[in-house]
Amino acid sequence: MESLTVNVRDINIHLKRNHIGAEKKVVFLHGFTGSSSTWEEVVKYLPPTIEILTVDLIGHGQTSKPIDFTRYYVDEQIEDLHSLFQLLGWNHFTLVGYSMGGRLALAYADKYGVDKLVLESSSPGLVNEEERVRRKHADELLAERILNEGISAFIDFWENIPLFHSQKSLSFEKQQAIRLERLAGSELGLSNSLKGFSTGIQPSYWGKLKDIEISTILLTGELDQKFCDIAMNMKNVLPQVKHMQINNVGHAIHVENPELFATIVEDIILKED
Repeated sequence: MESLTVNVRDINIHLKRNHIGAEKKVVFLHGFTGSSSTWEEVVKYLPPTIEILTVDLIGHGQTSKPIDFTRYYVDEQIEDLHSLFQLLGWNHFTLVGYSMGGRLALAYADKYGVDKLVLESSSPGLVNEEERVRRKHADELLAERILNEGISAFIDFWENIPLFHSQKSLSFEKQQAIRLERLAGSELGLSNSLKGFSTGIQPSYWGKLKDIEISTILLTGELDQKFCDIAMNMKNVLPQVKHMQINNVGHAIHVENPELFATIVEDIILKED
C-alpha cells in the first residue's frame, strides 16, 4: 500500500493506493466524518487484480481544511477529483461513493463520466426548496455546534443518531475503531464540510438522473429504510441501474459487512457489460 499526499488546485489531497499497476481500477469516496481509513477492511478482501484508490475528501483525514467554506462546494470538489485522476493518469475506473461521498460520486459521474458507478446509501439531493432551506439551516447550526463544543462532544452526538443505530450491534473493537476515526476529524474541516457541502446547498441531481447512461448499482441496507426508499425512487429514473438491498445491515454496509461489500464490488468491477 502506498500512502501519499499530492497538491491539486492549491490544496493537499491525501490518498492511498493498493495493488498499483493492476488493469482494473476502483476509487472509493468516504462519507461525512470518515476518511480513506474507512475502506481498510474492504480493501483486504479485494484481489490484487484490482488497483484501489481511497481518497481523503476535503475537510477530512489528512487532506487540506480550507478556512473558506465555499471551497467545499460540490463544483470545487468535482474539479479536485478530476485534476487528481488526471495527475494519476486514471481514465477508466469504477467509482464507489458512500453517503456524502456518494453524492459527490454521482455529481462527478454526471460531469465527467466513469466506467461504472456504485452508490452506497446515497441520495441525489433534495428537490423541495423548503426542505433544502430547512436542511441548510440545520447543517449550519450543526456546523456551529462543532466549532463551539469541539469534536469529542459532536462525535458523542453523531454516533447516536438513528442512522447509525445498527452499528450498536458491532463488536466493541469495531465500534471503537469507528469512533477513533471520527475523533481524528477536524472541527474546522467538518464544520465547513457541512456549510459548503450540505444537501441543502448542493444542487439536486434528481432531474439529471434520466441522462446518466452509466451502469449504476445502488446498494442499501435493509435496516436503513430511508435510503432504501430513495434508491427505489432513483431506480425508476436511472437508465442503466440495479438496486441491491443487503440483509441485516444499516446505512454503512461496508463497515457492517465489509467482506460481502467487497465481494459485491469485485463482481461489479470484473463483470463484462
